[in-house]
Amino acid sequence: MRRRHVGCDLSRSFEIAGRPVGPEYPPLVLAEIGINHEGSLDKAIQMVDDAVDAGCECLKFQTHVIEDEMVPNDVIPANASESIWEIMSRCALSEEEEKRLKAYVEQRGAIFLSTPFSRAAAVRLEQMGVAAYKIGSGECNNYPLVEHIARYGKPVILSTGMNDIDSVRPAVEILRQQGVPFGLLHCTSMYPTPYDKVRLGAMQQLAEAFPDAIVGLSDHTTTIYACLGAAALGASILERHFTSSRDWPGPDVPISMTPAELHDLIEGSKAIHQCLGGRKEILSEEQPTIDFAYASVVAIRDIAEGETIAESNIWVKRPGTGEILAKDFRTVLGRHATRAIAKNAQLKWGDVGDN
Repeated sequence: MRRRHVGCDLSRSFEIAGRPVGPEYPPLVLAEIGINHEGSLDKAIQMVDDAVDAGCECLKFQTHVIEDEMVPNDVIPANASESIWEIMSRCALSEEEEKRLKAYVEQRGAIFLSTPFSRAAAVRLEQMGVAAYKIGSGECNNYPLVEHIARYGKPVILSTGMNDIDSVRPAVEILRQQGVPFGLLHCTSMYPTPYDKVRLGAMQQLAEAFPDAIVGLSDHTTTIYACLGAAALGASILERHFTSSRDWPGPDVPISMTPAELHDLIEGSKAIHQCLGGRKEILSEEQPTIDFAYASVVAIRDIAEGETIAESNIWVKRPGTGEILAKDFRTVLGRHATRAIAKNAQLKWGDVGDN
């Protein structure tokens, strides 16, 4: 049985639009286009094409209904030079644009996901018929919104940046009470995130605290390394921001992966998933290598019948096709030869008598 991470039930999984998600399957990579389109549907569609061409199965966006999401304010995010109100007002797609975007994603054979940042946004997405919901870190402890989304009865992927186990727990209880399958993504809400602040151990802590959750990583570093590390620890979901070009404007573009990096993340996480699990034992497929790489006990000079076998007349040499392998070398020392043995001959058990 494969062991993914502490506290993980390997038999548990759920599906998003027919794609199984869980420890027994390769990680689901979410390409977070978010607001990198800067409010341009054409740019969003270009990123969809680039991501799907790179092998991506799931494209994620953000749904902002500004007046229901926030009051007018001048709070400036750490990774921007203008207020969050100005950013979202500029970047939010209209309902009609989101419908067209969802249709295009599905036409390309991928899964459309979006994060609702308000009740109105969740209502919009439900009316659009999304297969699942992604809840952002900022909404992890927004329990009224979590409950509103959970009542739709669809799978939920919940990011947990800026939260600890105690504040994640009420959100998890809401999801459990509504009976929805869910995933928890460890996240550090720093843009960019230094490697020493990623804390992959926290992902394992989530798995231990919530053994009924599918666990993964939402990453804000500037490379795919953290996600690959998470995959090696058993992450079932990997999320990174995505852009067609880092030359484009946008607060999240500097931490976004390119199409080439997305391709490498998808292929790398698949390969790592195949590497997981197993036990330390000899594989039958290793036998051809065993035959030449092991050493057998051989005569290093002619040995006369009746002569005592000692290190002066035997040693261990390749190949490992003899009856007596190097591991049994010392068991034949001090015994006598039952027949004459020629130099370089591999010893057989019948060649050695009792002490």
